[in-house]
Amino acid sequence: MINPEWFKSSYSGTNGGDCVEVAANIPGAVPVRDSKDPEGPALTFTPAGFATFVAGVKAGEFGAI
Repeated sequence: MINPEWFKSSYSGTNGGDCVEVAANIPGAVPVRDSKDPEGPALTFTPAGFATFVAGVKAGEFGAI
């Protein structure tokens, strides 16, 4: 089993601490968790699904957050 190596975006300090952490070292999966609850659950996406989500966020498809 591979232990996730979690990291936050470099932008995470600009939003008051409301951020997620992502682990990019798991082959075939991209786990995402709430940075305020590191022992809580993580959602797992396929790499393609996560890339599509990130592209949608960058394009403003989800409105202002």
